[in-house]
Amino acid sequence: MSVRTLQEFLASSKEKDVSSDAFELESAHMLEVRLNGMVWAKAGSMVARKGNVKFTRQGIMEQGLGNLLKKMVSGEGMQLMKVEGEGRVYLADGGKKITLLRLAGEAIFVNGNDVLAVESGIESKITMMRKVAGMLSGGLFNVRLSGNGIVAITSHYEPLTLPVNAQTGPVFTDPNATVAWSGGLTPEIVTDISLGTLLGRGSGESVQLKFAGEGWVVVQPYEEVVFQAKE
Repeated sequence: MSVRTLQEFLASSKEKDVSSDAFELESAHMLEVRLNGMVWAKAGSMVARKGNVKFTRQGIMEQGLGNLLKKMVSGEGMQLMKVEGEGRVYLADGGKKITLLRLAGEAIFVNGNDVLAVESGIESKITMMRKVAGMLSGGLFNVRLSGNGIVAITSHYEPLTLPVNAQTGPVFTDPNATVAWSGGLTPEIVTDISLGTLLGRGSGESVQLKFAGEGWVVVQPYEEVVFQAKE
């Protein structure tokens, strides 16, 4: 890369205002929120702010009893903070790629760790996969997002969307690399002991998610968290 003058650097890296939406990507890895009211954001994701902005960790009553119990059972949870006021807030999550999705009444499921921010018109509900406690040590949870508004999700590197339908047959994914899937799909947890043995890994691809029906699933070229198979 060639050397730039200070003026060239400042001009190329300054914030951009090209959208009228509340959420705008300043880069593939930085989200700007034009705040005029309230949004939910991943706790600890703020890197800068300006204006009159208040941050409050999500309260127990706001999570709902069902969501709270699921967090307690899984030992994990989607830690959100309420961002209120007027100003601008800049969010990022470990340099991960950010994707903005506009929901118009649809529902999607997102890995709990991959939710960066949601507008106030989006409802979030933590769900847990059946039989997960008997197969994996540590929780495996996801978040159902539905309603009208923009959601910001993250992935390591460029995500890939795979269709799921009668022609493709079932699609199997590594839980550690699965980012999101369409609201009409309900994944099953399956095991493939021979594959785990072949790869010689203690956690590995012996535990998989099976998607069947009509919809899509998004994966990333990275295993974010290693879920250890129970002995």
